[in-house]
Amino acid sequence: MKLTITHAPIQEAVADTLIVNLFEDVTTPGGATGALDQALGGAISALIASGDLTGKSGQVGVLYPRGAIPATRVLVAGLGKREGFDLEGVRKTAAAAITRARELGAKQVASIVHGAGIAALPVAAAAQAVTEATLLALYEYDAPRQRREAKKEIESFSLVEFNAAKLTEIEHGLQVGQAVAAGTALARDLVNMPPNVATPTRLAEVARQIAAAYGMGITVGGRRWAAKRKMGAFLAVAQGAGEKPKFIVLEHNGDRDDLDTIVLVGKGITFDTGGISIKPSERMEAMKSDMGGAAAVLGAIKTVGMLNLPLRIIGIAPCTENMPDAAAYRPADVITASNGKTIEIISTDAEGRLVLADALVYAAQYTPKAVIDLATLTGSCVVALGQDVAAALFCNDDALRDKLLMAAQQTYERLWPLPLYEDYRRSIDSDVADMKNSGGRMGGVGTSAVFLREFTDYPWAHLDIAGMALTEKGRGYIPKGGTGFGVRLLVEFLRNW
Repeated sequence: MKLTITHAPIQEAVADTLIVNLFEDVTTPGGATGALDQALGGAISALIASGDLTGKSGQVGVLYPRGAIPATRVLVAGLGKREGFDLEGVRKTAAAAITRARELGAKQVASIVHGAGIAALPVAAAAQAVTEATLLALYEYDAPRQRREAKKEIESFSLVEFNAAKLTEIEHGLQVGQAVAAGTALARDLVNMPPNVATPTRLAEVARQIAAAYGMGITVGGRRWAAKRKMGAFLAVAQGAGEKPKFIVLEHNGDRDDLDTIVLVGKGITFDTGGISIKPSERMEAMKSDMGGAAAVLGAIKTVGMLNLPLRIIGIAPCTENMPDAAAYRPADVITASNGKTIEIISTDAEGRLVLADALVYAAQYTPKAVIDLATLTGSCVVALGQDVAAALFCNDDALRDKLLMAAQQTYERLWPLPLYEDYRRSIDSDVADMKNSGGRMGGVGTSAVFLREFTDYPWAHLDIAGMALTEKGRGYIPKGGTGFGVRLLVEFLRNW
């Protein structure tokens, strides 16, 4: 879809569909909506007076100008209540409007920047939010199936602004929003792909494409590469895998030692059967999303490349299947991670923390200012925080925690801080190794976090994104299936570093 900026009054924009907005408490529209209302002879005011247009969030009224202006139709999107209106309100409004436009068969759409007028939100941020939500609401996974009818596709989308002084900020917001949406769409695609397609090899191919497109350094290690680096935890999980494991490292500004270094680590279990500790068969198909952390890291790194952020950013994705096999690792095995710590295997279904362990050790060589790992790690996190609600945040550095929480607030990819109590560490004490890989069912989200802490010696945050990477209920700009959770959060964090 072609994205542009138009310097003109909204009523003069050349498009088949125009989008304006309305707060819930407005009886006489002002700003761009008021100008359009005047051009339409008070048609919007008449709808408000009749009660057919209330401005409630999610509501989209449709008007047909009948030649009064160049456009074929006008959509008036409800902003909801004025009090507390924020960037998430902008995203919801833009998503509702563009979804309705597509339903109506629109091809060329022009919209004002929601929130940049009477709501007084920062112009660039509002333009970014409109662009992000518009593109993400239109996202569809290109599934390999026959279609009975042609897809309804919007060909162009323009942000319209009359005030020339705002155009530079709108241009910046559009560019950032487009890049963030592209990274999020990549993460969604990877999660939505069937596990026989989104293999470790496929993820490595995607990483190579990103590296080539944006001039990044890349390393893709296999079994022998990992063995040379004594990655016993990563290799243990990969023992029973039919697909070849891949340890992926992407480096943006990898040779720039003068820049702050941030490392992003994503769990890349491309399909998780549980291994010998096999999962129930019911809903096992959802385990194709167990590489949601790796998908988010690859998506974020793509956006980093598109924006050319002035940081040294390293993306690490340890990728493998977790399968039951004669060669698979077993409960009661004792393995050794790359930092020399030994681990007693209690459950082979607690595999994500094992691949992350070696990745976190590997991250230390970059002398990072911060390391953030993302993983669909525990069902306990979903029990604690709910499905489609928030990810858990564990952090050993208060400043890093606060930066992540601020990014979460701005993007509405919500995080909830949880503690790293020593009680959790005692629950993974082992009689035959330095630690166990599971402390049992109770407190599983906390015991997994303190397990990972054993492999860090730098400012570190762990995001348990279980319950967030895949959704069964589409809403707004988040469709059913892969959500791309974490990309927008990470990019916002990095841009504000």
